[in-house]
Amino acid sequence: MDCSITSRVNTSALKSRSVSRQSARASFVVKAQRDVWWPGVDAPAHLDGSLPGDFGFDPLGLSVDPEMKKWMVQAELQHARWAMLGVAGMVGPDLAPWDTPSWIEAGKFEYWAPAGPLFFIQMAMMNWAEVRRWQDMKDPGSMNKDPLFGYNANDTNTDVGYPGGLFDKLGYAKKDLDTLKLKEIKNGRLAMVAIAGCFVQGATTGVSPLTNLTSHIANPGAVNIFN
Repeated sequence: MDCSITSRVNTSALKSRSVSRQSARASFVVKAQRDVWWPGVDAPAHLDGSLPGDFGFDPLGLSVDPEMKKWMVQAELQHARWAMLGVAGMVGPDLAPWDTPSWIEAGKFEYWAPAGPLFFIQMAMMNWAEVRRWQDMKDPGSMNKDPLFGYNANDTNTDVGYPGGLFDKLGYAKKDLDTLKLKEIKNGRLAMVAIAGCFVQGATTGVSPLTNLTSHIANPGAVNIFN
């Protein structure tokens, strides 16, 4: 009888250890699947990986407050998109087949109207667009209808920052929207770093990025970061 009881106890203990090991292994696997910005770093609790490009990077705790987190997400997204456009605008003039001023000299270029009125027109249009975006952040989906032409971007879309409709005429979002969001924010972050480098390079050398690059390739010993 004692042997039978002992055998049952040992079997139960072995099963318990097996289950606990499996649970530990399962929890380890789940934790390992979370990509973080630095190996071995634990992501903060307010960054749970649900956002596109969330790798747990918030050393200053700017997104701890939920309302501030919403604002920071949209701020990064807009800065990323403007940075991608900006880098293209910095490189584009050097690739154009016609004579165009570099981005460093663009402020001196004579447009079809004086710079002062164009500046105020741009500020008015940007203010209108930004106010609508801010209202959409407060009430997602409220700005889907165009106020001028009555065009509905997407009657059911409440995903702030991703309007779809007119902004997705090729229908890419119908395939894998989550993957596209991740690619966009990754490219946008790279563009923000790149545009900062272009600013420093322009202030240091006084020429456009590709002009600087071709000069370096032609004579890397004389044209480099140390000269």
